[in-house]
Amino acid sequence: MIKVGIIGGSGYTAGELIRILMFHPNAKLDFVYSTTNAGKPLSVAHHDLMGDIEMNFTDVINPDVDVLFLCLGHGKSISFLENNKFSDNTKIIDLGNDFRLTKDKNFDGKSFVYGLPELNKTDIKKANYIANPGCFATAIQLALLPLAADGVLTEDVHINATTGSTGAGVGLAATSHFSWRNNNFSHYKVFEHQHLGEINQSIKQLQASFSDELIFIPNRGDFPRGIFATLYTKSEESLEDLVAKYEAYYADQPFVTVTTTNINMKQVVQTNKCIISLLKKGNRVLITSIIDNLLKGASGQAVQNMNLMFGLEETTGLHLKPSGF
Repeated sequence: MIKVGIIGGSGYTAGELIRILMFHPNAKLDFVYSTTNAGKPLSVAHHDLMGDIEMNFTDVINPDVDVLFLCLGHGKSISFLENNKFSDNTKIIDLGNDFRLTKDKNFDGKSFVYGLPELNKTDIKKANYIANPGCFATAIQLALLPLAADGVLTEDVHINATTGSTGAGVGLAATSHFSWRNNNFSHYKVFEHQHLGEINQSIKQLQASFSDELIFIPNRGDFPRGIFATLYTKSEESLEDLVAKYEAYYADQPFVTVTTTNINMKQVVQTNKCIISLLKKGNRVLITSIIDNLLKGASGQAVQNMNLMFGLEETTGLHLKPSGF
């Protein structure tokens, strides 16, 4: 069994990790670290776990776990690893943004691989340290990778994507209170969202010549979870050829489905799936990409990476059904 440790156990991504891993046939939770809830049951922070798991938070780490998931706030993983040492055999998957960019991937003798399986699966299988992608970045990259792989991204890409309130984390802020968020809609970090760096990096990994702009408008939705992203750019290819291109690229990727039908977010919420829909009008292609921000955009993808790192079938423990209605 793979012994698992989780750092930053009180947040949404940790809660989803626990929910997946406690039923994972090849993994066993060794500890869930939280200084604010040490000694208290996991269900104190994750109410949905009541009756499912008898385990308490701890403020003591086991440095010899097989894999460590870092569910800390962005920018906090480095300081944690500087102050807490783990075995050289411990694999690390960071769900924050500390190591996602190439310029940041090397730390303390460790080299982090960018953990988007649909892009870097071969390297992930050989890796000991993974930088898990961001949620918006995952949805947007999966929408664009087939075009970049074929070298046909030659125009600006206009992106409009909306995320649920869990994307803001468990801590309260002015824009995450129910009374503000409910029946409301707003954009934020227009043109300068932090995920643009990793998106551009991945596109240029496949298409080094890409020099156009990703014009990104991120939005806050009044729902708890999910990302609905729409992208459009110019393309002279027919819809049939584009569909064939996407289906070929994702033929061996079990969590990505390509369609030309209208799609809705409830098809992916509570799952590790990404569904991509293609529509063509004139010389423009509309690409819609939907994921659950906490699963394919965070914890589900992290477990997918763990499976690959330990030589398991990547879908292990991730056969999750969407909520449906």
